[in-house]
Amino acid sequence: MSENQPEGMEPIALAYTDIGRVKDANEDRFLVDKRLRLYVVADGMGGHAAGEVASETAVTEIRKYVQANEEMLQAFIRTNEGREDILEMLEQAVRHAGRSIFEIAQAEPEKRGMGTTVSLLLLTPTRGFIAHVGDSRVYLVRDGEVFQLTEDHSLINELIKRGKLRPEDAATAPYKNAVTRAVGVYADVDVDTLDFEIAQNDDFLLCSDGLTGHLRDDKEIAEILRGNDFVAVPKTFVEVANQRGGKDNITSVVVHLGQAEAGQEVAFKVNTLRNMPLFQHLTYVELTEVLNIAELQSVAAGEILFREGDAGEALFLVLDGRIRIEKNGIELALLGPGGHFGEMALMDRTPRSADAVAAQDSRVMAISRRPLFLLMRKDKEIAVKLLWCFVQVLNMRLRNTSADLSAARTDNAELQDLLGLEEEDDEDGGVEPA
Repeated sequence: MSENQPEGMEPIALAYTDIGRVKDANEDRFLVDKRLRLYVVADGMGGHAAGEVASETAVTEIRKYVQANEEMLQAFIRTNEGREDILEMLEQAVRHAGRSIFEIAQAEPEKRGMGTTVSLLLLTPTRGFIAHVGDSRVYLVRDGEVFQLTEDHSLINELIKRGKLRPEDAATAPYKNAVTRAVGVYADVDVDTLDFEIAQNDDFLLCSDGLTGHLRDDKEIAEILRGNDFVAVPKTFVEVANQRGGKDNITSVVVHLGQAEAGQEVAFKVNTLRNMPLFQHLTYVELTEVLNIAELQSVAAGEILFREGDAGEALFLVLDGRIRIEKNGIELALLGPGGHFGEMALMDRTPRSADAVAAQDSRVMAISRRPLFLLMRKDKEIAVKLLWCFVQVLNMRLRNTSADLSAARTDNAELQDLLGLEEEDDEDGGVEPA
């Protein structure tokens, strides 16, 4: 079963679902709405056909909720403002679906306890939005790299995060299909949300665990996308899962972006962050969260970003152009694309030790102290990783300072020895000091 969209500026979306080789019924459901650019995969659970009811109710109610809020979506598309409102709307759409499922179960005792996973992707011309509950997944494939944009709400994933299970042992672990969060089991549910910049030629895969449970690794997703005609890709994913056992229902929704309003600098910005010591341990999704609080600034040649003595409030990353760091008119550094400066201002608010001036027309990203601290307060994993990175950076700087001091002492001692030797030569042989 599949649906597709016309080529051009619109995304191309294809879907395929299959019962697999073990189950008696297909409890997976998917949604491809080309007008709303809304894509959903739901994997139902519960006996007496209840799983089918839960997943079908989820995709139906989510679509209705988004349609009812289409004016908000169109306003964001026109102005590119209010992304928090879109995230809130999608969260409420999933929670609304959960309440609908729960009410059906309360009215029909044989369906009590039924629920479903939900992995939702909404695309606009500049950004993607995700709402997620359960262990179905959304992947991004960009420039041959594969990034899992959702986190599994499963017992296995919790055990791995706590260090009680090695990732390589997950496939053979008991209760590997147990989820810790599902839509409809209770009257309400906690929904994960994420938004991010999109780029030309991005590919997305939404799928149930009936597929991911049979993939060798994430890299295989890119291999299947590259190695097949796009029209055949969703069915190819299903065939691969069936060839390897087909132990569950299998659903894949594949979305390809042709031209996008967002430029190719999206990947560059992520890679710039990833290559910085301060952010080296963050996952792709965590880097995306940091990018979401960054502000893009254009500066003209000669414009001053900050002066020596100014309070340090932000870290800067150079996207294009050149930024000169100088003190008392002396150039200390000339930073081009990928360069960064002012990072210690994120930890303390000590005055700037030099001036930062645009050597030519440039664009920089600024990450301010307060938004970053709010993000760290919200996401404890990001906080731990960033604090660990700060410790490593400080340690490296202390080591460099110690090495510089040691070298200075050595140079000074050698100079003193030399001067002492020359003075002795002057006394004995009339040689004047240099």
